[in-house]
Amino acid sequence: VQSLKHSPAPQPLQTARITRIAPAGMGHRVCVDTTSLLTSGQGMLVGNSAAFTFLVNAETEDNEYVASRPFRINAGGVHAYALMPEDRTAYLEELRAGSEVLIVSHDGASTTATVGRVKVERRPLLLVEAQIQSPEDNEAKKGAVFLQNAETIRLVRPGGKPVSVVDLNEGDLVLCRTDQAGRHFGMRISEDIKEG
Repeated sequence: VQSLKHSPAPQPLQTARITRIAPAGMGHRVCVDTTSLLTSGQGMLVGNSAAFTFLVNAETEDNEYVASRPFRINAGGVHAYALMPEDRTAYLEELRAGSEVLIVSHDGASTTATVGRVKVERRPLLLVEAQIQSPEDNEAKKGAVFLQNAETIRLVRPGGKPVSVVDLNEGDLVLCRTDQAGRHFGMRISEDIKEG
């Protein structure tokens, strides 16, 4: 059972198509252990840019290697942005015990959770790229995220089913959120900016 602090506004999630998955060598990734128990299809919105974030599922699924840890989101590289409460962002590396993070469900419903511990460890990474092409846009919106290359790390398919990054293929559909680029110290700014 999850302990809820308050219910932030729902997050508008979109369906993105995976365009590339590539080994990215070794790097430091961040596990965010919360003081809440999350459910399948819930996690954090994380990405290389605040303008395109991926719904990274909590470790809610059992597998043959390790038991589920539904309080944990193995969220991504230290440099990645995480969408936070009150329309803010933070680098994953900035999170600390006591930080309040935004938890998002596959249907866009949002809540907050308190960070109990943050673990930064050197692990093999994957670069995952995706794009969203909507009829009203001339140009596809593109985004990327670095995730640990392990069975327990999962994105979320439309409908809420988690998919492990080791089973992910080009052309697969996952849930993401797009926004305008431009953040300064985690706060939204109006600026002509392009992030890659």
